[in-house]
Amino acid sequence: MTDLIYQLTDAQLNFFKTFGYLSFPGMMADRLAEIDQEFEALWAANGGGHAGKQHDGTARSCIAGFIDHSEKLSTLLDDPRITGIATSLLGENFNYMGSDGNYYVGDTGWHSDGWHKEILHIKIAFYLDPLTRDTGALRVIPGSHLIGDRYADGLQAQIRQSPALWNMKGSELPAIALETKPGDLVCFNHNTKHAAFGGSARRRMFTMNLCQRYPEEKLEDLRKYIAGGARFWVERGYGPKMIETANPTRMEHLEQVLANDGHLAELSRKARETMLEPSRG
Repeated sequence: MTDLIYQLTDAQLNFFKTFGYLSFPGMMADRLAEIDQEFEALWAANGGGHAGKQHDGTARSCIAGFIDHSEKLSTLLDDPRITGIATSLLGENFNYMGSDGNYYVGDTGWHSDGWHKEILHIKIAFYLDPLTRDTGALRVIPGSHLIGDRYADGLQAQIRQSPALWNMKGSELPAIALETKPGDLVCFNHNTKHAAFGGSARRRMFTMNLCQRYPEEKLEDLRKYIAGGARFWVERGYGPKMIETANPTRMEHLEQVLANDGHLAELSRKARETMLEPSRG
């Protein structure tokens, strides 16, 4: 792990503000072996796939709170490269909002991970297999994150209707393909439209979700966001290893969620009564 303090440049900040994403080739290459080993160990401990069953390659497998289950992966929240990206975009008191580990299968259609007007949410994605445009690399539509912009709002309303509206398959829409190698990072605004096409039946990827700290008058919005975790059957905002191994600096990025996740356990209990398995995403 580097001891340098990493901060985004003005050019990177302007690019992210304008286009809604950034890529960081090779940024985590020095930790790749450790990350890969921990990724596989967590899946093995989870039965090899979704909800304790072997991954069969027909549907996405997902583990919620992924890095929180590993003491080593939890330290990614302490890594100065991760915190440098986060503080540059979100401020010193940013929130860690959880993670997910995945075996993706085939195509992922166009979508946003949220549509946040006031609070900036970002995702930092780790891809553990080489990916090209046609083998599952992340594709993004630059500028699609700008709520209130005519172009972005139009995409939000219409993008799932692309075959009927524009006579185009999702894979044919104009976009940037962020081809990656293991050790690269990709970061994007939750609002940014993204997709992937042509991926394998066991495409390895995990993410970290981060956001600006919510002001007091917006805490109910934070609680609603946290409530979304119920579909994954999680009972707290974070897994125990993330909390138990946290130093004071890490705790600053956990404290707001921990102070507002008291309703999650009951919501998850109710979800278990009506769902056959936890959500796959």
